[in-house]
Amino acid sequence: MGKKIVVLGTGGTMSGVASTQGDNVGYQAGERSIASLLIGLATDAALNSEHWVADQVAQIDSKDADFDLWTALYRTCLTHLGNDDVAGIVITHGTDTLEETAWLLDCVLPVGKPVVLTCAMRPATALAPDGPQNLLDALALAQRTSAFGVSVVCAGTVHAPKHVRKVHPYRTDALSSGDAGPIGWIEEGALRLARSWSQPGQAQSSKTFRPPPNVQSWPWVEIVQSHAGARSTAIDAIVAAGVQGIVVAATGNGTLHHVVESALRRALERGVAVRVTSKCPLGAIVGQPVHGLPLGEAGLSPEKVRISLMLELIPEET
Repeated sequence: MGKKIVVLGTGGTMSGVASTQGDNVGYQAGERSIASLLIGLATDAALNSEHWVADQVAQIDSKDADFDLWTALYRTCLTHLGNDDVAGIVITHGTDTLEETAWLLDCVLPVGKPVVLTCAMRPATALAPDGPQNLLDALALAQRTSAFGVSVVCAGTVHAPKHVRKVHPYRTDALSSGDAGPIGWIEEGALRLARSWSQPGQAQSSKTFRPPPNVQSWPWVEIVQSHAGARSTAIDAIVAAGVQGIVVAATGNGTLHHVVESALRRALERGVAVRVTSKCPLGAIVGQPVHGLPLGEAGLSPEKVRISLMLELIPEET
């Protein structure tokens, strides 16, 4: 008997249900189970469909993703990855926060086996749902031993967690890897690489990840923006409320409105961790901006810098 591919369901659009087949936006996400989604998929022998194992971890709209989901996914993935009978894992996830979950898992999971996240932009009840093909592509990728670590598959394209972003609110190819480009493509179940397989994000953290025991124990890190006419009120307020970290989505090459810069310096004086990244969707900050404030990892979106900072701030004894 061949090794198993474990498919973890978390809900999202792929399991969404609308009142009419023609409705691709007015649906309720997270209605169908992952077991039901696997039923009826192609049973090509090359996909080893008889070895697919469904495991329902959550049933939510990914806009509501939270620390409980991340903890459950991490622990469930660890359990299955430690099973010698498991070749890889597929995770179905809504597109709204998929890039955040992918980066978190990329930073904390062992890299010996593939963990592939996939999604859909149309509900299961659509006239032409995109979820089934995305799921088949993810299953095909998860069977490849060369696909180590975490990756994302959508609309036939394979993305690295570091680079993938949701860039469109409606079309089925809603994800992009920007100017870094995709890892490759899944074509009729075969992987065509565009570049060498990406290294995982684990290198950024030298300590073993242990999920905080409850939601309140996760470090409080917020994202703020620098923009024309910026005020310091919001930054000062969250600092006064006890925020532990602030990520600022800066303009251009990491530039900051002088009011935002002053507020961040006050935050640093009160022991708040600060990271600066660019809100530009392409490229990365070049050099060190004149303000000299700490930068997030080059090329990471503000949301991913937030995750990296949270991981950094989790106490060793947690």
